[in-house]
Amino acid sequence: MNHSRRAASGGASPAARDVIGSTSRPARAGLLAAVTVLGAALVAVTGVWAAVSMRVARKVVTPAAREMDTKIVGLDLAAQTITLARTPDTELPGRYGLFTSGSASYVKLGTVLGADATGVKRKLLTEIGPDARLSAQAAFSGWYYDAPEQLHLPFTDELIGTSLGPSPAWLFPAERRVAGDGATEGTAPEDAATWVIQIHGRGAKRAECLRAVPVFHAAGMPVLVTAYRNDAEGPRTKDGSYGLGSTEWRDIDAAIGFALRRGARRVVLMGWSMGGAIALQASLNSAHREAIAGLVLDSPVIDWRSVLDFQARQLKLPEPVTDLAMNALQADWAAPLTRSRAIPLDRLDMVARAAELRHPILILHSDDDGFVPSDASHRLAEARPDLVQLEAFRVARHTKLWNYDQERWTRTITDWLAAHALSARA
Repeated sequence: MNHSRRAASGGASPAARDVIGSTSRPARAGLLAAVTVLGAALVAVTGVWAAVSMRVARKVVTPAAREMDTKIVGLDLAAQTITLARTPDTELPGRYGLFTSGSASYVKLGTVLGADATGVKRKLLTEIGPDARLSAQAAFSGWYYDAPEQLHLPFTDELIGTSLGPSPAWLFPAERRVAGDGATEGTAPEDAATWVIQIHGRGAKRAECLRAVPVFHAAGMPVLVTAYRNDAEGPRTKDGSYGLGSTEWRDIDAAIGFALRRGARRVVLMGWSMGGAIALQASLNSAHREAIAGLVLDSPVIDWRSVLDFQARQLKLPEPVTDLAMNALQADWAAPLTRSRAIPLDRLDMVARAAELRHPILILHSDDDGFVPSDASHRLAEARPDLVQLEAFRVARHTKLWNYDQERWTRTITDWLAAHALSARA
């Protein structure tokens, strides 16, 4: 009993007791204070990391206003040119768009006319009048077209019934064919067997997809450009959050059903960025997946973990913050903090699920994407060379491949459609 009390009251060796005993009372008090401060600091740091992690997780799933990523530093109204702060995006050759505010909310940009270390001068393709006033803060965009009327193609506004309510869509019928006697034929969507359903990316709207409409239109295919839940155009869920593809695919399933009821016999899904993740989930989960003939993916999210890891490194976030944020996204306990349902990131990893894929896939991705790294696209192409064709660009950034090299982008899609007998012109 006495032995037990001795063990409980002092486990230190005699030598250690001598050292402790020889330490002065003030020194011991100072050591205790230092340990207390250190412990409090560790708790504080851990608390800060946890708070940052929840904030990061919430930002991933929360639809937000467009971020202004560049500045207008000069405007020459006489020459109709604009100078932007130089970034990897603003220096790209090709045609683009610019979101701004003031007397114009969106302007089209043409070729690069000159550049120095800090600025890039481009031709304005939208005329800016002498009384125009534009905010210096702007967002560089690959949309180019921001309204369906700008394509000068016939279209109708449609509503697609989803489990959450009606979701708006634009339907572009197939291109008119010219018969041998000069008469036109095949004008109705019902006349074409294969439709295309386009799916925009995170933080974007349907207008992001308009660049691709003429390609499929020329191939004789009707194009349905649809909204989806929580994208500011489609119906809203109670939490208003993205599912990163894990829930949005249900709205694409509804769009496929709409196309089939209107005469389509098969569909091609085209997804941009997160729209690629949505298309892939639809290809695996849709009740109509037998009608899916193929997928075209531009700058797609193939695996969310690789995307989130990349973006966290860009932001120089500590690894524990990134790990906790990803755990929070997947956990029910974090739902009140992230304001979204748990997201099964494993189910969204298409490299891990490559063996489950059944449809031919064309991926167009730039190795300098800067937002969604192309690594997972390369890994998927390596895992399923029987199904996946990857057209890798080197300098085109994120979802700006059409803008950078429209001819190559168009030719790649047209050839892929013909190779899989999906084009009405094949």
